[in-house]
Amino acid sequence: MLVLLPPSEGKASSGRGAPLKLESLSLPGLTPAREAVLGELVELCAGDEEKAREVLGLSEGLRGEVAKNTALPTAGARPAGEIYTGVLYDALDLASLDGAAKRRAARSLLVFSGLWGAVRINDRIPSYRCSMGVKLPGLGALGTHWRTPMADVLPEAAGDGLVLDLRSSAYASAWKPKGEVAGRTASVRVLHAPTRKVVSHFNKATKGRIVRSLLAVGSAPKGPAELVEVLRELGYVVEVEVPKGAGKAWTLDVLVDEVH
Repeated sequence: MLVLLPPSEGKASSGRGAPLKLESLSLPGLTPAREAVLGELVELCAGDEEKAREVLGLSEGLRGEVAKNTALPTAGARPAGEIYTGVLYDALDLASLDGAAKRRAARSLLVFSGLWGAVRINDRIPSYRCSMGVKLPGLGALGTHWRTPMADVLPEAAGDGLVLDLRSSAYASAWKPKGEVAGRTASVRVLHAPTRKVVSHFNKATKGRIVRSLLAVGSAPKGPAELVEVLRELGYVVEVEVPKGAGKAWTLDVLVDEVH
């Protein structure tokens, strides 16, 4: 099972670990694309601060993120699972998983990123600010920048099992499973049952809890249909939109009564 996650906008501090080594990150086929984004991001943030803040979509209160990006090549690095914070990652609570569940998380979780493309949770990265929606002056839209290298690398990473896609739309733009891989991909939405609307906070929290549940019980569904059965056994209310024809992803709606 491969679980595709969005990153968090807010991130923990880099800490005092050894600096980033791009060549040590998972999915080495993404290294040239990572080098290109990192180089341009650092150059942008080392220049005109106001321009960098505009390009990155940062408010006045987040001005310090520009300086943080400037220092990325020498900043301390920590496991990505410690860097990413926020509602989904609070609910997932990787640190409190037992050893077996942590090993499953290291094998199955893949966090998408405007800067790194995608990383495993044990990959060591510094704290940064660069969303997938950014358009860098020399590279253009990052979602577009990542499509070609992702198309080359991600099908192999997906293996032959279930792909559970929990990404937001901006990060989903970087890689769309196709063909046989798409046929075993399940995209999940979390809806407030009475209104059938997505509410951001409990959408993220429920996705975090779903992943935690799967990791904790050691379940590795082989495909979308089996995933539906497992989620229902875990107590989730799931509605399914089965794709018409081969080579198309499934859509699963998880219904939640309480907004929390």
